[in-house]
Amino acid sequence: MARGVEVLDLLVWSRASGRSQRPRCRDSMAHLDSEVKEECLREDLKFYFMNPCEKFRARQQIPWKLCLQILKIVMVTTQLVRFGLSNQLVVAFKEENAAAFKHLFLKGYSGTDEDDYSCSVYTQEDAYESIFFAINQYHRLRNISLGTLGYGESEGNRIGLKVCKQHYKKGTMFPSNETLNIDSDIKIDCIHLDLQALSQSSQDWKNSSFFSLEFYRLLQVEISFQLKGIDLQTIHSRELPDCYVFQNTITFDNNAHSGKIKIYFDSDANIEECKDLTISGSIQKNTQYVLVFDAFVIVICLASLILCTRSIVLALRLRKRFLNFFLEKYKRQVCDADQWEFVNGWYVLVITSDLMTVIGSVLKMEIKAKNLTNYNLCSILLGTSTLFVWVGVIRYLGYFQAYNVLILTMQASLPKVLRFCACAGMIYLGYTFCGWIVLGPYHNKFQNLNTVAECLFSLVNGDDMYATFAHIQQKSLLVWLFSRLYLYSFISLFIYMILSLFIALITDSYDTIKKYQQNGFPVTDLQEFLKESSSKEKCQKESSAFLSRVCCLRRSRSDDHLILVN
Repeated sequence: MARGVEVLDLLVWSRASGRSQRPRCRDSMAHLDSEVKEECLREDLKFYFMNPCEKFRARQQIPWKLCLQILKIVMVTTQLVRFGLSNQLVVAFKEENAAAFKHLFLKGYSGTDEDDYSCSVYTQEDAYESIFFAINQYHRLRNISLGTLGYGESEGNRIGLKVCKQHYKKGTMFPSNETLNIDSDIKIDCIHLDLQALSQSSQDWKNSSFFSLEFYRLLQVEISFQLKGIDLQTIHSRELPDCYVFQNTITFDNNAHSGKIKIYFDSDANIEECKDLTISGSIQKNTQYVLVFDAFVIVICLASLILCTRSIVLALRLRKRFLNFFLEKYKRQVCDADQWEFVNGWYVLVITSDLMTVIGSVLKMEIKAKNLTNYNLCSILLGTSTLFVWVGVIRYLGYFQAYNVLILTMQASLPKVLRFCACAGMIYLGYTFCGWIVLGPYHNKFQNLNTVAECLFSLVNGDDMYATFAHIQQKSLLVWLFSRLYLYSFISLFIYMILSLFIALITDSYDTIKKYQQNGFPVTDLQEFLKESSSKEKCQKESSAFLSRVCCLRRSRSDDHLILVN
């Protein structure tokens, strides 16, 4: 205010000084105009970099974004918890049905998968019995199943199961004479067994030529069928039940021809809209309440999205003003660090979270209304958005110096950590490929690249070390010696050197931040520009009273309208 009074009084004085001093007054007014622009820019910058409490004290402006974020945290977390409980019921229903199917259709299933396959057979008799057992169990499903299951339509809208076998076209093999004559082209034969055919004597289809298997030519037998079920447990949660379609496939894998046929069971569950639901009670009303709540969450997130987008747009405009002013006054560009100060990463995080919440909430409403069934995509969107919402809380904690150390340390160490991880990642990939190629046939943790990467990451964190050493098969002395050299070198290199250097980078950044907090942070162009305001304000406060008295003596009645207009 003192600066504004000083400028206005000087304008009045320049107007009253007469026509003889007009050229000088024009230069004076141009200088004053630039000072006014500079002061306005400085005040806008100071206000932009204030926290919500400082803005409220400065202009009595209610921090709408802060209030909205607090409300959004409560709403989004409540929405996620409700959806998570509902999604758990869906996943549990799928997994329990898959386990029930294995017990129903796999002969001799122990309840635990042997490896990536469910069970295995070693004789021709066991293979035939396992195939016929699955077919008979399908026929007797309604009499033996404990679940709400029914037959589904397979290809061609036919109810029944489909049996396909893959085998080499023709060939002869005499292992004792070490002779083999085989056509490598693969032939696929299929047969469809509907309920009517299964209701007849089982000997009719068992004695079919289709089931006369030549195991030396056989690659695999695949039995596929479709079942339908209704999940009634959602009714206890006052939700509408889901209708499921289970596409089941039993595969007898003989590709290896090693004397062991692996049996795989795969159940793909899809949720479909129930054609006719008639449920009495308060379920429909509860569904409407949930839909209204989700709509309110969408409105809250849209409001937050609009406010944060508006703040980013205003910040970019302010950045442009500052860049133009700095270039005009100091004849040089602003450094990149100061330019990035105007891009608030927290607002970008909030906008991303709001977009994901809006999309996830729309999907959730469609799922609730049984128009969509994509639970996985909805859970990813809502879960990630909630993660971003809670991470955004750190922004407000960062206004306090005691809590700001974590944020500043992460910002300072992130570039160095990323460069370090890029270098260490090359060594990690080298060990991953080497372990997969050499130890894969002899160790179950090195059988594919994914498990190798997971195993090595566990070793870096000190997990499961003894088991990794002990489970290596000692069938080859050379491979066993190489495994010891491989594991010892990896553990020593990554735990004692790379991991220690990784921690040292973060510690170094933390020490630097602590020194800056004690001795002051390096002053940038932007901070230097804002510091000029505080020094000028001190001088203005001391001389404001004197200037106002002197300027009042200079005013005349003919110039009062200038003061009112300005």
